[in-house]
Formats: sequence, structure tokens, C-alpha cells
Amino acid sequence: MSRPDERIPVSSRPVQTPIERSGERGPGPASRTLAGFIFASRWLQAPLYLGLIIAQAVYVVLFFVELWHLIEKSVIKGKFTETEVMLSVLALIDIVMIANLLIMVIIGGYETFVSKIRVDGHHDEPDWLSHVNANLLKVKLAISIISISSIHLLKTFIEVGRMDGGLVKNGKNVIYSNDGVMWEVIIHLAFIVSALALAWIDKMSHHAEPAKAHAPAPAPAPAPVLAYAVAPAAPVGTATPPAGAAASNAGDADGYVTVRVPAGTALPEGAQRID
Repeated sequence: MSRPDERIPVSSRPVQTPIERSGERGPGPASRTLAGFIFASRWLQAPLYLGLIIAQAVYVVLFFVELWHLIEKSVIKGKFTETEVMLSVLALIDIVMIANLLIMVIIGGYETFVSKIRVDGHHDEPDWLSHVNANLLKVKLAISIISISSIHLLKTFIEVGRMDGGLVKNGKNVIYSNDGVMWEVIIHLAFIVSALALAWIDKMSHHAEPAKAHAPAPAPAPAPVLAYAVAPAAPVGTATPPAGAAASNAGDADGYVTVRVPAGTALPEGAQRID
């Protein structure tokens, strides 16, 4: 009858081999043609961005017309008061803000949805262009809209200083009223809440990506086959089990111990392999 430590079976664990996918059964010609056509449809947006460039040119002309009116009425004719000069300057700033918004939509939208703008290494490349995406573009647009709304709201606050009976009139036309100012403030606050929500969503998406990147790697699978050997307990100075061997705590009266070693390891002299 064999000893209990000699009846330990060979331990093996099945190894999951990766699925081999064949490239022979890919999409057919019709499917590839349709996919290419759909992908090429993004170029239909290119004329839209060209139209925005023309709109920006119109704003450039409007800026200089407004600037000429400011110079003419404040410097040449001297008809503008300080408040009217401030309102004209705010109008110029408003035009510049809208032009900045147009540039952001043109460059960022084209980069995100149409084609890459290859300006790597250009000294005038915007910092945000290298990592622009749909979420970042939405946040920047929301911030630009808040800036434009702030300019309009500041102009309103300057105008309501001459409010009479809850109304600001230009001749017979009513320019501002109490209700109108209240709704401007509410709309401005709605823009701020929307921008905060978009920024929070963008921040949460950035937190989720590093969490996936720093996820612990799966532990390596153990050796597929482990062999067990029985060797006599050697006195001090004799051969020792090979490196990497793990000895069990079990022994027997004959001085034998059970040693577990990786498959294919050379055993010391006098050791017996259990199959």
C-alpha cells in the first residue's frame, strides 16, 4: 500500500486560450462602400464652417463701423456722454466676444467632427486644440455664452439707471422695463447653471478614465502543470531541493517529505516523481 503523500495527483489548471478571429470573413464590398460613404458625409459640414467664416468677416466690418461711430460722436462731435461711451465700448466688446465664439465653433467643430487640423508645432496653436473634444467644446461655448450674456446684462444695468416709472424709453419706444430686466437676470442664471452642469459632467468623465487606466492588472495565471516529487529528508550538507520548490508540512516515519516543483524542473539525486 502506498503512503498517503505518494498518492497526490498531478495538479493542472486549464488555460484559457485567446479567441482567434479570422480576418477572412470581414464585411463585404457593399458594407464597406456604405460605411465609407457614411463616414465621408462629415464633409457636408465643411460649407457650414465656411459660412461661419463669412459671418465673422461681417462682424469685423460691424466692429469698425461701431468704432467709427464711437470716434465720431465722442471725439469729433463731442456728443457722447461718459455713459454713452461706456455703452459703445461694451458693444465693441460684445462683438469681440461673439467673434471669439465663432472662432471656437469653427476650429473646434471642424477638428472634432470633420477632420484634423494639422498644425502641430505651430507657435500660434491654441492650447485647447490639442485635447479638444465634444465635452470640452460644449464647456467652452457655455462659458463664452455666459461672457456675452454678462456684457448684455451690464449694458442693461447701466441703462436702468435712468429708468422712469419702471420703463426706459427711447422716444416712444420702450427699451427696458422691470419685467424685462428680471427675465434677463433669470436667463443669465440659467446659462450659469447649464455651464456648471456641463463642467461637472466633463470632470466626472475625466475621473472615470484615470480609474480605468490605474485598475490593477489581473494576476498572472499559475503554471498549467505542477509535478509532485518525494525525496528523502537529507541531513545538513547534502543536496537540497531545486530553487522554486515548495515543501509541504507533511512527512512520514521514513524521513520522506513531499516537495512541489514546477513541471520540467530537474530533481535532486534520490528524489522520486509522483505521477
